Amino acid sequence: VQLQASGGGLVQAGGSLRLSCVASGSNFNFMGWHRQAPGKQRELVALITSGGDTNYADSVKGRFTISRDNAKRTVYLQMNSLKPEDTATYYCYAVKIGVPDYWGQGTQVTVSS
Repeated sequence: VQLQASGGGLVQAGGSLRLSCVASGSNFNFMGWHRQAPGKQRELVALITSGGDTNYADSVKGRFTISRDNAKRTVYLQMNSLKPEDTATYYCYAVKIGVPDYWGQGTQVTVSS
């Protein structure tokens, strides 16, 4: 299984970006995004289950929206009202219960003040 992430970039504070992650496999129990800023631990940003239930980090609630298109094997992260503290490398991941998690390559998001 391979996960291909895209959509990162440089944006001013208050702007928006949409990240996409395409999986080569399917039937994941859930998919989501983590991020890691320099000098900080990787943290969960958002996840979505196969049934569409979502969970968000408190720091992004109300600003970020995760969605998935199972037919396209793609998970999206719509990021609005971006803040400089959202600057990080964002990693998509996918989980099938009982096997090791799958991780994509990171995509850089930089928010300028």
